[in-house]
Amino acid sequence: MMADTLNDSNVAIFLAQRGTEEPEFTEPKQAVEDAGASVDVLGTETGEVETVNSDLEPGGSYEIEKTFSEVSSDDYDGLVVPGGTVGADTLRLDDDAVSFIREFAEATKPMGVICHGPWTLVEADVVEGRTLTSYPSLETDIRNAGGEWVDEEVVVDEGMVTSRNPDDLPAFCEKVIEEIDEGQH
Repeated sequence: MMADTLNDSNVAIFLAQRGTEEPEFTEPKQAVEDAGASVDVLGTETGEVETVNSDLEPGGSYEIEKTFSEVSSDDYDGLVVPGGTVGADTLRLDDDAVSFIREFAEATKPMGVICHGPWTLVEADVVEGRTLTSYPSLETDIRNAGGEWVDEEVVVDEGMVTSRNPDDLPAFCEKVIEEIDEGQH
């Protein structure tokens, strides 16, 4: 990945109050920062939160810098939504997070959503007619929402990048940077 590819780009990354999968947060964040983007960590409340590893093991502590209600999708060129079963489930219950995702999708801005993160896409009602992947247990949810689920490392559908799990992070991060660099679709 080339440094400075995303200079002048602003990227939002979601972090739930609890239960976000640590590598699905830290690796994409680092990748887009290394590519030159400015990154804001968004959540329901500002402050320190704990991440998890493999849903059950404690992870590191990270800072939520801004709340969903303080920002607009217009402020960002790209979005990353990490997984984690509890984290993604918590985010899809937050009206502001769901609205942010819906606005991003409606504006056809690039976003990367991994593992259990596509639950937020289902909740935002932006899956119909799209092809995506996720953690396998979300297959039925995605199909019921009108999407086509495939079991692939990384899937790109009009700027929406999805992947299955932390093993897919290298391909996921590369495609997220590529799509943010490409811009709106």
